[in-house]
Amino acid sequence: MSFKSTVLAALAASAFALPAFAQDIMINDAYARSSAAMATSGAAFMTIMNHGGSDDRLIGVASPAAKQVELHTHTQDAHGVMRMIHVTEGFSVASGETLMLERGGNHVMFMGLTAPFEQGDMIPLTLTFEQAGDIEIEVPVDLERKPAHGMGHQHGKSE
Repeated sequence: MSFKSTVLAALAASAFALPAFAQDIMINDAYARSSAAMATSGAAFMTIMNHGGSDDRLIGVASPAAKQVELHTHTQDAHGVMRMIHVTEGFSVASGETLMLERGGNHVMFMGLTAPFEQGDMIPLTLTFEQAGDIEIEVPVDLERKPAHGMGHQHGKSE
């Protein structure tokens, strides 16, 4: 990637440097990635904070960036092999707590990408909560990001 492309990608990501709020849910530090340029799947990671007085649950995700978008986690089978599984019941976000969607753990999975994830792209994503409803965000693609490194905050709109 050229220096100019890197700078433009950084500016695009910083343009979305405000948190997304819907009622008492705040989405921060979202980013997406795929393993290779021609990958057919990708993932998104973020922190979800519940500043409200009652528990909530992330129950669904949707995006035009893939044919299928699901909530996933990793589990270890009886042979010690880590496997990704679809979490149909969603993820609890207790009042006053933060849910981490991160590599090797809970995450958003994109399967059947409609186009490759390219550095600096913005991926539209709708997160659906039991109480807070839908929160729409734009997730920057960051193929260079290493685990546990922050990239600022994301913003979006609630519906």
